[in-house]
Amino acid sequence: MATFSKIILSGSTDGKGIQVTGTSATAGTVIHTAVTGSAQSVDEIFLWAYNTATTDRTLSISWGSTGPGTEWNYCVTAETDGLHLVAPGLVLKNELVIKAYATVANAMHIFGYVNRSAS
Repeated sequence: MATFSKIILSGSTDGKGIQVTGTSATAGTVIHTAVTGSAQSVDEIFLWAYNTATTDRTLSISWGSTGPGTEWNYCVTAETDGLHLVAPGLVLKNELVIKAYATVANAMHIFGYVNRSAS
């Protein structure tokens, strides 16, 4: 039977929000690197975004790769709306990397955690 551990995103310091500095897929900010691959180990990842700008901004998430089917965009409304769920427990493994980039550098922050399973 698998056991789970709640861990901090690998791109975070002490569980604090990760400031998104990248404005393109190639310069994306690393949010998390998934567990080393095995048949049974997996990371279940929850992410929320906060926009500190006074206008809505687009956040892009690269889920282990770039391109169709592995990236999505999310309009994060301005600072008055708080945290927005952008990854509701999606899974990843094999050391794949989640990156984020936004239309403007330094306005977006990502918070979250990982439920890591190990058998």
